[in-house]
Amino acid sequence: MTHPAAAASIVVQRRIEWPDTDASGNYHNTAAFRFIEVAETALLERLGFLHDVYGRLPRAHIEADFLHPLRFRDVVDISLGVAGVGRSSARYAFEMRVGNDVAVRGQAVTVLLDQPRGEPVPWPEEYRRRLLTSGPQTPERLVIA
Repeated sequence: MTHPAAAASIVVQRRIEWPDTDASGNYHNTAAFRFIEVAETALLERLGFLHDVYGRLPRAHIEADFLHPLRFRDVVDISLGVAGVGRSSARYAFEMRVGNDVAVRGQAVTVLLDQPRGEPVPWPEEYRRRLLTSGPQTPERLVIA
């Protein structure tokens, strides 16, 4: 996964659970998009402005390559990093891994709105600075007994 070295990033860990799978026991591709939102939420919380932008940051674009199946009970590392910040948008690069195997790789673009379902607005300079310079954040890992 490539993103600017100083840009904010995070790794969160999740387990593939029954509702994440289809009848074959493999994860449903929509689970990947939910996991990306989990990682984005953790990142924005660490950066200190989650509650200010929550509900005002819809997806404008998302793409993913599904490279390796994930199965029920797999422990997955979801890596999400800021790949760029535009006037009102943020672009993330993400990967989902089980061990050394990359299962999903892609990008997502969000747009900051003035209010839920509102109009795009520029990122506040402080938020832009945090997105572009905060580096890796403390991971959120599962405790596995």
